[in-house]
Amino acid sequence: MITAHTKLAGLIGNPVGHSLSPAMHNAGFNHIGLDCRYLAFDVKPEMLGDAIRSIRALNFLGANITIPYKEKAIQFLDDCHEEARFIGAVNTIVNFNGKLTGYNTDGRGFMKSLEISDVPLKNSKVFMVGAGGAARAITYYIAKEAPSLRIFDTDTPKLNALVRDLKRVNPEVHAETSTDAVTGSDILINATPLGLHKGDPLPIDKKLLKKDHIVCDVIYRDTPLLVEAKKLGCQTVNGLGMLFWQGILAFELWTKPGAAPVEVMRDALMAAYNRL
Repeated sequence: MITAHTKLAGLIGNPVGHSLSPAMHNAGFNHIGLDCRYLAFDVKPEMLGDAIRSIRALNFLGANITIPYKEKAIQFLDDCHEEARFIGAVNTIVNFNGKLTGYNTDGRGFMKSLEISDVPLKNSKVFMVGAGGAARAITYYIAKEAPSLRIFDTDTPKLNALVRDLKRVNPEVHAETSTDAVTGSDILINATPLGLHKGDPLPIDKKLLKKDHIVCDVIYRDTPLLVEAKKLGCQTVNGLGMLFWQGILAFELWTKPGAAPVEVMRDALMAAYNRL
């Protein structure tokens, strides 16, 4: 039951109707006995600032930020964690007594999903499609571990800015003008929204896939890219693990370290996923 004492957290994005986050977070709050609820808010672009300021006005615990607002949200915050500042995007906002601070748990969540899936990142050449907010979060960590990273995006200024920033972490980060270079990689990561909507094209030509590729996607279901990769016998990793682990990290920013009931939240996430 929601009462006058109930604290709220939420998801801000557009669209958010497909989100599995409410099921996961509400199961977590219920299990540890917190009078908190997590809701999803579909926010129009012109209302983003008002939506974020309402976190303070309505005394929310905080919020998650999703597509397409991870980069735009920063301008409305009071402060950003160093990690989020470097990445240039936030996916979690915490309300500290009226001060809104931005964090980014996407990268750590993605890395945890690779670890669970036994993806050998340290010895692998990585090719990524996408240079947006999700890509920035992921590559912040990949550049620290992988020996080389090549990135493609149709938005050349955005791509070049990302590569420039990442070269401070690893000089073997390079911009690509086409996806052809994927053939020389071990791991392919799709960090674009392509595959989220029915009829979306593949982020690369399927003829460029090889059976020894490890193919990852930040989208949490088996996209057409992952379906094609499976046909070849590739190891695949969808974004469900990233969604789960970034959510665990966000939950503990709103509560306290170690507070997340991991198995309970995983079961709730999988139940919601299986109802899709």
